Formats: sequence, C-alpha cells, structure tokens
Amino acid sequence: MSRFWKIALVAVAVLVVAAVGVRLLHKPAAGKNGPGAKDAEPVPVTVEPVSVQNVPVYLTALGTVKALNTVTVNPQIGGLLMRLNFTEGQEVTKGQVLAEIDPRSLQAAYDQAAARKRQDAALLATARSNLARSLDLARQGYISKQDMDTLRNTVSQYEATVTADEAAINNARVQLGYTRVIAPISGLAGIRGVDPGNIVSTSSSIVTLTEVHPINVIFPLPEQNVELVRSAQQRGEPLEVAALDSTGSKVIAGMGVLKVIDNQIDTSTGTFNLKAEFPNAENNLFPGQFVNVRLKVGTVRGGLVIPSQAVQRGPDGDYVYLLQPDNTVKMQSVTTGQEVGDSHVMVTQGLKAGEQVVTEGQFRLKPGSKVKPLKPGEVPAAPTEEELKKAAQAKKAGGRGGRRG
Repeated sequence: MSRFWKIALVAVAVLVVAAVGVRLLHKPAAGKNGPGAKDAEPVPVTVEPVSVQNVPVYLTALGTVKALNTVTVNPQIGGLLMRLNFTEGQEVTKGQVLAEIDPRSLQAAYDQAAARKRQDAALLATARSNLARSLDLARQGYISKQDMDTLRNTVSQYEATVTADEAAINNARVQLGYTRVIAPISGLAGIRGVDPGNIVSTSSSIVTLTEVHPINVIFPLPEQNVELVRSAQQRGEPLEVAALDSTGSKVIAGMGVLKVIDNQIDTSTGTFNLKAEFPNAENNLFPGQFVNVRLKVGTVRGGLVIPSQAVQRGPDGDYVYLLQPDNTVKMQSVTTGQEVGDSHVMVTQGLKAGEQVVTEGQFRLKPGSKVKPLKPGEVPAAPTEEELKKAAQAKKAGGRGGRRG
C-alpha cells in the first residue's frame, strides 16, 4: 500500500473518533433532558382495591335444547280430511281438535248399531214376558219342564245379544270419535303434512307437536367433573343452570335446574351427559338450538376479586402491577380462577384483601415506576403554570441539545 493511502486512512480514522467524541460530549444528561426525566414524573394510573366477595363456582359446556315431548299426530282412521283447526307454528293445548275427518259413514255405522240394540232389546223384553207368564202355568202343570228351559234359554240368548249390541255401539262411538283428531299434548305445531280435501290413512302425518313448557337442555361435561357435580347434587338443593347465547355473555334463559346425571360415561369422548329443565315461559329456548350452559356447583366464601383488565399476560404467567406505599409499583405474579360476571375475576394466589392494583395505564409502567394513583373515572388535575414552565424549559433545553448533536 502506498504512503498516500496510509495517510488517508489515518485521517479518516481521526475524523470518526472526533465525531464520536463530540456526540458524547453533547449528549443530554439522563437526569435532565433524557428519558430519565420522563420516568421521574409520576405516571397517572387508575387503581382499584382487591375486594372480598362470595364467588359462585360454575361449570360451562355447550348444550342442545330438546323438547320435553315430541309427538307426531296421525289419524287413527282413514277417510276424507274435512278441515284443519290449527295454524302452523301455533301453540296448541292438550285436548284441542286439530283436524276433522268425514264422519258420515261412521255415523251411519253407529246409528245402525244403536238400532240393532233397540231391536234386540225388544225381543229380550218379549222373551222375559213370556217367561214370566209361563212360570204360573208351569206350577200348575200346564207347561212342561222342557218348554220352560227353552223360554229361559231364549231370555239368556237375547240378553247376550243386547250385550253384544252395546259393545258394537261402544266400538262405533270410538270410531266416530276418531274423526276428530285431538292434540295429545300441549305444544307448538310444526308444518302440516296434509291438506284439507286429501284422503288420509293411519300412516298419514298430520302435524308434529313439540312440548316446550318446560323444555330440556342436554349438555356434556368432562368425566373428571362427575364427583364434583354428584357431591353438589347430594347437598339436597337443586343445582341452578343458566342458558347463555352463542358468545356466552348474555343469559337468555335462567332459573333452570339440573334434573338428571346420566348413568354412564362415554368412553369415546370421556364425557358424561346431564339434563337441565327450564320453564321457558318466554319461549327463548327452541328445540334443536345450541346454547352455552352454565351450571352452578358451589360458592367460594370470601373470594378475592379484581377487575379483569388488571391482569396482564407475561412469559412467566399472569401478573398485576401492585401499588406500593411509596406510590411506586411492582410486578406481582397471581393465579386467577373463576370469572365473576363480565368484568372481574377471582384471584386464588398472589394478593391480599385491600391491596390496590393498576387497572388502567399499565402500558407506561415498569417495576419501580412512580405513579399517581387515581380512582376509577377520576382524571389527572390540570398542570399548574409552574409545571408548564418547567416542561417548556425542558423541551427547549432538549432542542438545543439536539441541534448541537
């Protein structure tokens, strides 16, 4: 390498060292204009105390709404469908006439059976009169014993005939009653399967009724919860169940109670089924609907509760910023448990009652930060003139430092 290039490299190195030195000499002091100045100012944050509450313990699952009873209504006789007395989707009551089938042929059969009975009853009356008149003659020896037996047998024969006629009338009455199709349960009518004017048979489906007052919800739980649910049920009080919407945030049907715990565990899924019953007075639950189910199995007395937004997620688990007596904060590891409503959570480890945690403003904090604690909804006070002057001076000093850099 020539001497010229060596001199040039030395000169460049001297210039670089000189520039770095000048930069270091004019760097603002951390305690005055640097980031440390900001850290020294208290950070306004919202804090709330750790409260003590009785916290309900819930198990949650996805359930399916099932009708209490489902009945497909079929006619019990065939014939011409005269009329339908319900509207699709209507709520019908037990005993209501849903449909009417042409009764004329069955009415004729009933009338014929009734007439036959009257005829046979007249013959019976004649036979009984003949027997009664013959009794005195038989005592006087004018009628043989054989004729008397014949008369008695004739009476018995007509008595049997009249009894058979009564049975025939009853059968005809039943068949005639089948021309009026009656609702066997109260429930919602579905889509009709036939129209007036059709010839129906016993295999024709008129409508399906679903009983929805009350209504059931079937839901599974993991098998490890079997003993917890059974123990809660054995306390003797009905276990409360609530049905929530698809987001799990809004109760659409409350006041349900647990009715049945299934007697076996599904080995393919490791779950067991439960059935809850709801009054469903407002028809919020509909058969086939999917709902989130919340089963209450107990209550934690004196649980520690904090707002959910106070809990932060870190690489080592959950933590909160805990307010210290000197208005600094520290990171405190916590263990959370049951959610309390939509905005709070129970803490099972890491905090004590009355301690205050930061709920807003955490993004500006680090362990040891000086804070200005505020109550929920409280805003920081407006800066004084002196504080504004200090801030302006600090900004001005920082600007000069920047120009020198």
